Amino acid sequence: MNEKDETSTASAESATSRHFLRQWIEKDVAGGKTGGKVVTRFPPEPNGYIHIGHAKAVCVDFGMAALFGGECHLRLDDTNPAKESDEFAENIKRDIRWLGFEWSGEGDGAEPGFYNASNMFGKMYGIAEKLIEAGQAYCCNLGQEEWKEYRGVPEKPGKPSPSRDTDPARNLKIFREMRAGKYADGEWCLRAKIDMASPNIHMRDPVIYRIRHAEHYHLGNEWCIYPMYDFAHPIEDALEGVTHSMCTLEFEVHRPLYDWVVDRLDEMGLLVVRNGVKIRPQQREFARLNITHTVMSKRLLRQLVEEGRVDGWDDPRMPTVCGMRRRGYTPGAIREFCERAGVSKVESESDPALLEWCVREELNRTAARRMAVVDPVKVVIENWNGPARDAELPNNPLDESAGTRKVRFGREIWIDRSDFMEVPEKKFFRMAPGGEVRLRGACIFKCTGCVKDDDGNISEIRGTWDENSWGGNAADGRKVKGTIHWVDCESGVKAEFRLYDRLFSDKDPLADGPENFLEHLNPDSLKTAYGYVEPSLAAAEPGEHFQFERTGYFTCDSRLVFNRTVTLKDSFKPGEGNK
Repeated sequence: MNEKDETSTASAESATSRHFLRQWIEKDVAGGKTGGKVVTRFPPEPNGYIHIGHAKAVCVDFGMAALFGGECHLRLDDTNPAKESDEFAENIKRDIRWLGFEWSGEGDGAEPGFYNASNMFGKMYGIAEKLIEAGQAYCCNLGQEEWKEYRGVPEKPGKPSPSRDTDPARNLKIFREMRAGKYADGEWCLRAKIDMASPNIHMRDPVIYRIRHAEHYHLGNEWCIYPMYDFAHPIEDALEGVTHSMCTLEFEVHRPLYDWVVDRLDEMGLLVVRNGVKIRPQQREFARLNITHTVMSKRLLRQLVEEGRVDGWDDPRMPTVCGMRRRGYTPGAIREFCERAGVSKVESESDPALLEWCVREELNRTAARRMAVVDPVKVVIENWNGPARDAELPNNPLDESAGTRKVRFGREIWIDRSDFMEVPEKKFFRMAPGGEVRLRGACIFKCTGCVKDDDGNISEIRGTWDENSWGGNAADGRKVKGTIHWVDCESGVKAEFRLYDRLFSDKDPLADGPENFLEHLNPDSLKTAYGYVEPSLAAAEPGEHFQFERTGYFTCDSRLVFNRTVTLKDSFKPGEGNK
């Protein structure tokens, strides 16, 4: 079994909790509605990078398909040219694959399972013309503000547009003129003719086509009219033979319109037939993933990028998948987090501490141990008279097969400044004058004092080592409570450490409205420190994970630059993350 197969199997197994979406699909399979194959889809718009919220949808869409032995399509819903680009499209693919998933199915080009909504524009346009000819759609020139008056409010029926009952031939002529570029943006639109008295405002003659003179990243200037998502989405699902279309809860009120479009396609004989079964796509909704101290709106994330509040879409403080990858989160930890967050119809919030717990659990098992000193102060071992020695340390004490490594240790070493106190507090078991500590894997050291600079800052710590304690244990069996990490001054290598924290200090950055969310940015979300690492880390490759002993989990960002993924410990316990 290869890595992709293992991921697919794990995804299917992680979906085994019998939430309502699984029960829905099970019932349809048993009832013969799928034509022998469950088909789902993940339809992101290529107007930004996908984030942790999308990751949950990815796990649901691909996970359900894997569970039932079906296929999941990747469809780029590129129906709005204003903010879409090849950059976003390609990175969406990369991020989904990094999460451990692969799309499958026929596809609309050379790539199996991959679709562009824009490749269906011709078919969508033809369907719109058929609706016009059947008197089920009409061209309307009311402006947005005017339409609000006609549309009315849910409690009272709206009033029909003056164009609502115009001749289909006239509407077809105007629609074709729209297609030919005769009119300006907003001058005309095409509306579905449904029910102006419906209590569901989305069924009151919704716009299904609008004019947009903008270059499309995929099709250039081939089109100047574009279908609305609510019109395009059910058409795409139907033409692809999708059986189960899973969306987030905000689309629940749009479902009647989805069904209305599918009904029209059925009347036109456009539904896919599989193994003698007419495939009628169905939509169901689940709660989106909400995380405290985070914003998920792509519009707001784009604002952070464009205003330079973060260092691009892949800034490790961003909730984007590429940002989380750069910070050191693993695909397995993200999938585990999405599984623990659960699938339901009830909105809830997850604490980012749950995600941090998931990544700690994985990295504790898999990350190589190394020593790094983030805030260095020098220690001089006054009675060290011989040459440097090699201390032997385990690469991962939880994995014997990971073996050991040798690290040079000599007369002068670096330790973290926080590991020394000139006047120790109660229960401080690290380095202090007159006290002994164990230097990890090397020896027992007794501090005799320190040297200060002209400003009173400690510049050097001095002491002696027990020559009979090599390896870290005293020959006479005496107990030493404190053990600290170190880096040899002569062989250690300078490194940069980026210490990341939550991007927003407030639990709900949108509490004062989205227009004020920047006021809640955490000024301490990134601190940069410069210290030393053991020499083997000079060869670390970007993306490699390490536990810096007694410090935290880090990943290599570039040569000798390390991003902190999470701190070493947290008081969070599973089950406390949702509320």
